[in-house]
Parts: sequence; structure tokens; C-alpha cells
Amino acid sequence: MSAEGPSPPAARRGRPDRLEPARNKTALALLYDEGSENAYDVRLRLTKEALTVQQQDVVCLGGAHPGANHRTVTLRRQPVGGLGLSIKGGAEHCVPVVISKIFKDRAADRSGMLFIGDAVLQVNGIHVEHATHEEVVHLLRNAGDEVTITVEYLREAPSFLKLPLGSPGPSSSHSSRTSSPLFDSGLHLNGHCSHTAPSLPSSPTADEPKYEKRWLDTLSIPLSMARISRYKAGTGSLRSHAFEVLALDGARSGVLQFSTAQDCGDWLHAISANISHLMLQSMKMANKCCSPGNQVVHMGWVNERLQGADSSQALGSKFLALKGSSVYIFSSPPVSTADWLRAENVYNLCEVLFKVHKSKTYMCSWQGEVLCFTVDFALGFTCFDSKTKNVLWRFKFSQLKGSSDDGNTRVKLLFQNPDTKQIEMKELEFQDLPAVLHCVHAFMASKVASLDPTFLDSHSLAGRYLHSS
Repeated sequence: MSAEGPSPPAARRGRPDRLEPARNKTALALLYDEGSENAYDVRLRLTKEALTVQQQDVVCLGGAHPGANHRTVTLRRQPVGGLGLSIKGGAEHCVPVVISKIFKDRAADRSGMLFIGDAVLQVNGIHVEHATHEEVVHLLRNAGDEVTITVEYLREAPSFLKLPLGSPGPSSSHSSRTSSPLFDSGLHLNGHCSHTAPSLPSSPTADEPKYEKRWLDTLSIPLSMARISRYKAGTGSLRSHAFEVLALDGARSGVLQFSTAQDCGDWLHAISANISHLMLQSMKMANKCCSPGNQVVHMGWVNERLQGADSSQALGSKFLALKGSSVYIFSSPPVSTADWLRAENVYNLCEVLFKVHKSKTYMCSWQGEVLCFTVDFALGFTCFDSKTKNVLWRFKFSQLKGSSDDGNTRVKLLFQNPDTKQIEMKELEFQDLPAVLHCVHAFMASKVASLDPTFLDSHSLAGRYLHSS
């Protein structure tokens, strides 16, 4: 099994890893639809209890039926600026034609009824839902000085239809009458405007409906007992700059994409911190019904390589809990006392460890000498000469009082001498430090949990291992 989702950030040296719950956090992201392979703009709002996904929509503020989805507006083409809008999309790309630009103080802007992201449904009563990009451009340019447009806001407009910030797309050529549905077309859609008298731009009147574009909640994901997955569904492959949040009740955020690794990492950290905080609260509630020697010391989601699957294939999600001297495996988290009786498997930590290995030995260097470092379930930590086999030092698990590493090859272990009670530091260098730390964490977790669960919170290595998620 491996921890699902992101690894927690590095702990401060010598202290257990604790993720502080994030305060309210808001940011823009993309919601990726794996079926259509399109991405849609969303806004994320994070609180201590939930992650809310918001989408933009156009709401009526008054003057029309609140449930009306379609808006019809009549624009007067201006001699300079035309209709004051540009469009993208078309049936040839299996997407609707949408308004991609609205120019300030022009006809479309002054109407107060048109917005970037509106899908064009009709032009002067002609249905254009299935029209090509060039057909809609032609209609708008040749519709006369007064153009009536019916639109509907497209909440899930494919991302390629949206204009990148600060980079206006190329306009169509008047001479060739060619245009591309991937770029803005229209040159403000000037068309053929009479120049006898300048037309006044459209503007809303007191009786006309008023509209506004707002971010509306579309989905809320409770974070209690939730999990984060960075893996593509049915595979062991990680998504790039993306993840999904899955709630205990089955709700899913969908695949959330971020523009940079930094943004993705920041949100992973924030959501993980809130999930961890709520998980600790759930543990405290569960422990009210448990005896002192049978306390829950860890709960969290893990990944399990499916039977018969190779290293690049599917992973399954399991919920792991360490309670007393046993490890529990669930298909879904236990939320009541009775749920603990429904665990798929229950193992004694000592038995599990002995089935895997009784001890592990790694090559290392210490004070310029090539040595062997052994982690043994019964003996603890031993360092001996690789040639003579002479033991240089040995400490029990309980004597380890702190640890730190440089994230590369070196680790410092702080042991308390049983006779002098003084702290002794042993600095070792390993070629494969992550493997060594993983082994130490596993041994410490099994040993300490089987003897004294309350020791976990104050112990660096055991705490860092057991509180990771």
C-alpha cells in the first residue's frame, strides 16, 4: 500500500509533521471533463469543512422572469465599432458560437444584457445553434443596422473558446471573407452601416431586465473523511498539475487543473491540511468510546495495488486505521462504533512486521568508515563494522529521542544514553536515504503502537509516519 494523493510537506526537523488547517481560500482553476477532454473555468472556495466548486452564470436582477435562460437583445450598429462584439466557435468544431469579446462603451456593452461566454442561438430570428462559424459571421455582418440576438450563457464553454488574457486573437479578413472558429472574428462585426446619421448605442431602459454575471455554487465537497487522488482513473499514472477530491458520501469534485505546479501544490497542501484536521477530530470522537490501551492513533486513505496488476496498472483505495496494537483495513471509513466490526481485514502489527521481515540492514558511512546499519524489531538500532562485524553502538527504539535529515543522503539520530541520560547524536550517510527512513518509520510505528500508543504524538519518526496521509 502507498499513501494516496500528495505527500505531506516536510516536517520541521526533529518534530512530528503537523498540517495546520488552512483558512478560507479562493482561486480560479479549470474543471477537466475526461469524457469530452474539455476544460471549463471554475472558482474554488475552501473552508475548514468543505471545498466548494463554483461556476459563472448570468442571473436576472429584475425586470424579467428569474427562471428565464434565454435573453433577446436588439443592438444598433455604430458607425465606429459596429456591434461591439466578437465571436468564436462553430458547428465545424462541434461547439456553439459564443461571444468571446465585448468592447467597452460599444453597443453590446451598453445593452447590459450580453456577456463573454454567451452562446448565440438566433440572429434576427434565424436559428444558428448548428451553424458554422463563417455562417454566423456572415449573418451578423449583413443583418442591417439593427440586429436582434438571442443568447444563452454557456456555463461550460470549452476553454479553447475563451480569449487568453492580454492576447487578442486575429480577426477575419474582409477581403477573403475567411475566418477561423478558434480565433475572434468580426472586427467588432461592423457590417454595412449607413452613414446618414450616427445611431445611438443600445442602452438598457428602466423597464428592461437587468442581468449580472456571478459565481454560483454548483457543488460542495465535505472534507470530513474525504480523500485526494492524483491518479488517473483505473491507472497508476499521476495527473500533471491536477487532482480530484472525493467525499465520504460519494460526491466528487471532478478533475481540477491548475496552471502551474506551485498553484497545484499550494491547493493540495491546503486541502490536505483541512482533511487532516477533521480526521484528528474524528479520531478524538472515536477514542471517547475506546479504552486507554485501545486508542485510535492514525486514520487515513491509502492506495492498494490491485491483485494481478503490474506496476503501471490500476490502484484501489482503502481506508487504513491503527487502533491499539492492530491495523484495520476498510473499504470505507468507520463512522460509528459498529463500523469497526465491519473491517475487511484486521492484523496485529507485530505479526505483520514479522511476516515481512524481522530486520533490515543498509550500507552506510560514519566518520569516514563504511558500516552496516541494522533496524531490528527486537534489538532496535545497531551500527557495526562491515568487515569485522564488531558492534560500534546499539540503541533501543525507546532511546531514539529525535531525528532530522537533509533530504538527500544524511540523517541525524538523537539517542539518550541509558546510563548518563545524555543525548548522543549519530550522523550517518546513506545512498538510499528514503528507503532507510521508510523502514525506520514502519518499525517504529509497529513497535511503539504495540507497546504504548500515547507515545506516538511525542515521537518524531513515529509521528511523521503515522500522521502522513
